[in-house]
Formats: sequence, C-alpha cells, structure tokens
Amino acid sequence: MIRGIYDYPRHSRALHGPVSPDIDQVAHALARKFGWRIQPDGATAQNLLGLSTQVPARAVYLSDGPDRSYALGKTSLAFEHTVLKEAGFKLPESRLLVQALKAYGEDRITPKIIAAIRKKFTPALRQRMLLDTKTATGWVYAAIQEIARKEDVNG
Repeated sequence: MIRGIYDYPRHSRALHGPVSPDIDQVAHALARKFGWRIQPDGATAQNLLGLSTQVPARAVYLSDGPDRSYALGKTSLAFEHTVLKEAGFKLPESRLLVQALKAYGEDRITPKIIAAIRKKFTPALRQRMLLDTKTATGWVYAAIQEIARKEDVNG
C-alpha cells in the first residue's frame, strides 16, 4: 500500500488470492490526507458508474493538488492538477455523472446510455442531481435533464 494509507486485505475465492484495494477509496483517502479536492476523469467516472466494462490500467483523478502517480498492484492511480470547474457541485454523484457524460461527448450520448445511467440512480437522487448541475455545460445539462426525466409506463 501507500505510506500512511491502509487497507483491510480481502481474499477472493474465485481468484484464489488477495483482492486489490478499491482504487476510488484509495484516491479519496489520499485526497483527505493531502487536503485536495478531486473528481474522477471521464473514463474513470464511466468505469465507476459501471458504464464501461473495461477496467482501466490507469485510474485518473482531476485534482487541485500537484500531479502525482501511485502504483497499486497492476493499476496506476494518477492525480492530474487542473482547475476543477465542475467541482462546485455539492453531490459527488453529480461530479461523477458530468465527467462520464463529457467523456462520451455530445454526439455519442444515445437513448441507451441515458437509460443505463437512469438505472444507476434513484428518481429522488436524479432530481437532486438535476438541481445540483444547473451550471454545467449546456449539452451536459440537457443530457442530465433527460436522465432525470421520469420514465413513462413502458420504460
């Protein structure tokens, strides 16, 4: 593990060995330790939301701290310094959603993606995220409005 960051080891019967620590938990532990604000970048956000089946070899978090990288087993955890324009959202789910949508790009947001994201959040949380993201980029907010829309009887 990383100096000053500890993990309770978990064992996988299926893998017949230890399981790697949860990258997202490690990232947030480091952010707390150093006083950084962080948010996952697009591909990492998509993975955390279960929208991508690919397990990234490199998890990237945008940070108001310095550029840093850590090795966690076979995975690399990277923090990239940036101005966190989308960090003003109160809900961590809002930050995650905005980054995932931006990673897709405006032209690749399909009804199938909207439906998959809609299933990830309760209707109440979707409404809270809609209110929280009013300052997001126009097309991102339009996608969030569609995600927050109440499903009709058929779907």
